[in-house]
Formats: sequence, structure tokens, C-alpha cells
Amino acid sequence: MQRGSDRLSVHRDDEMKHELQGLLRSGHPTRSEEWHDPEPSAEDDPEIWGGPVVPGTSRASLATVRLELARILGRSSFPAGAEELARILRRKNAPDALVEAVRRLPHKTRYTNVQELAETLVRGGG
Repeated sequence: MQRGSDRLSVHRDDEMKHELQGLLRSGHPTRSEEWHDPEPSAEDDPEIWGGPVVPGTSRASLATVRLELARILGRSSFPAGAEELARILRRKNAPDALVEAVRRLPHKTRYTNVQELAETLVRGGG
């Protein structure tokens, strides 16, 4: 007995199973037209699956810390001191470890841009 809510016919369902058979067996796309396949990540793409970028970790190069800070803070946050930047990071839901690293910076120092802040954090100022 056929249910009335099926969107595909039995023939189309079998056709789709046949189309996916190569993918299911091999574990990778088997199409001859590469434009159907998702593009692999490039070597210089930032890692997004490894969790937040936090100064002091193995993934925290100057470039990755600067990218993360720039993504969250933007240009309008500068010039500012560490306490003010920590408040902005907290308000914009930055990772707690990043907020704490900025909060530990010297309070009297003012940062004019993301580059200065990232250099201080990576150098071990936080």
C-alpha cells in the first residue's frame, strides 16, 4: 500500500539510490563534473573547526589573533585601553579566554589599532 504523502515515486527513489551508490561506496564524490563538488579548503584559509583562537595556544600566530580580533572588534573600537577593549569583546560575545587575555594587559596602555593589540597579545603581554 502506497502512502499519499510520498514526494517521489518508487522509480525516482530507485534512480536516486543508483546515483548515490558510488558516493556511498567510495566515501568521496564520484562525479565527472567537478563544479558539482565542494571546493576544498586552501592552505592559507583560517581554521574554523579547531575552536576559538586564543593567545598562548599553538594555533595563535600573529595573523590568526589579528584576524580574530579584527573580526570581532572592527575599526570603530580604537583607540582604546585594555579594559575598554575587554568590555567590547565581552559585549560582542568573544571567547572568554580572549577577553581574559585582553583584560590582563596593562591598563594604562592605549592601542590605536588591531595590529598593536595582536602584537602585544602574541608577544606575551597578556
